[in-house]
Amino acid sequence: MKKIIYLIAFLPFVIACGGGKPTGVMTTEDSLRAVSSGQSTRIQNQDSSIQSFITGFNEIQDNLDIIKEKEKIVTENSKDPEVRKTKEQQIVDDIQSIYDIMNKNKQRLAAMRSKLKESNKNNDELEKFITRLTAEIEQKDAQINDLKGQLEKLNVEMTALNLNYEEVTQESAVKTEIINTAYYAFGNSKELIKNNVLTKEGGFIGMGKTAKMKEDFNKGYFTKVDISTLTEIVLAAKKAKIVTVHPAGSYKIEGANGKAEKLVIINAEDFWSASKYLVIVVE
Repeated sequence: MKKIIYLIAFLPFVIACGGGKPTGVMTTEDSLRAVSSGQSTRIQNQDSSIQSFITGFNEIQDNLDIIKEKEKIVTENSKDPEVRKTKEQQIVDDIQSIYDIMNKNKQRLAAMRSKLKESNKNNDELEKFITRLTAEIEQKDAQINDLKGQLEKLNVEMTALNLNYEEVTQESAVKTEIINTAYYAFGNSKELIKNNVLTKEGGFIGMGKTAKMKEDFNKGYFTKVDISTLTEIVLAAKKAKIVTVHPAGSYKIEGANGKAEKLVIINAEDFWSASKYLVIVVE
C-alpha cells in the first residue's frame, strides 16, 4: 500500500527529473500518461483500490482526448457554409457524442469520489488528482457549451440534443443498480424446500434425489445484495453446499476445523456471471 501511495505522491518529481520537461506543476495529462506508459509496471499485483483509481484517471483522460478530436472535426466542418450545410447532421451527431462522453466522465469522477470517501482513508494525492480532473472537466464543459453557442449562431439546429446530464445520470444509475443487484438465500434442505426455494428431483423410489432450485421459486425468501460491495456471507454452519451455478475459483468456504463459517467471494464478476441468485444448503 505505501509503495503505491508514494509512487503516486512522487510522480510529479519523477517525471520532472526524467522526462526532459521544464520543472513546475505537472499537468494531469502528463501524470496519467506517465502512469500508463511506464510507471504502471511498478504497481502490478498491488492494492486493487489504487489500481482502480489509476484506471479511472486513464479512462477520463482518454475520453477527454476523444472529445478534443471530435471538437476539431466539428470546427473544421462548420467553417465553410457549404460544407456546414451538407454535414450538419454529422456536426449535430458529433456534438451529441461529445456531451455523452462528458457525461461518462462526470459519472466516472463521481464514482471515484464516492469510492475514496467510502474507503475512509485520507490520501491527499488522490484528492489532488480528483480536484485536477474536476477542474479540467469543468473547463472542457465550458468550451463545449461555447462551441455549441457558436454553432447555434450559424443556424445549426441543436434542439434535438439530449443535454440533461441529471436525467441521463439517473438513468445510468438505475441501470448500474440493476447490474449490481443479486440475491441469496441459505438454510437447511427442509427449510428451503418448505419455503419454495428448492425441490428434490431424480433418484429411485425416493432415494438419491438431488436438490435443485424450483422453476417458480419464492423470490421473496431471498436477501437482496449489492455485488459490488458484498465480499462474504456469514453461514455459521457445520457444512455448506452451493446449489446454484457459480465458478469454483470465484469463491471459497472458510471455517475452523472444517466448518462452514462463511462464504468468501474472491471474484465477484465471475461468481455472479452465471446466476444472480445464490442458494446455499447448510447443515
